[in-house]
Amino acid sequence: MKENPTAQVRQFILKQFPLARKRQLQDSDALLESGIVDSLGVLQVVTFIEQAFSVKVSDDDLVPDNFQTIDRITALIADRTKCGDSDGDIRSSR
Repeated sequence: MKENPTAQVRQFILKQFPLARKRQLQDSDALLESGIVDSLGVLQVVTFIEQAFSVKVSDDDLVPDNFQTIDRITALIADRTKCGDSDGDIRSSR
């Protein structure tokens, strides 16, 4: 059975980004501000999302808030799998 999206994203982050493995990473920890994921890393995360979940991440989705934490990445995935397209805007006011 497939893992839940949060577990899959967490596993990907831990595998791809060495700094994430050096800390006790929580799903709400800031990935960008802490330097765990940089701008090129965001592109890796986008590729992972599109391949692993068969969804399209639009240019409008490429805002820091959507990639700030594992929780926010998971929300992006949930929105894209729920909508079935990339027309929705999930930027939050958090």
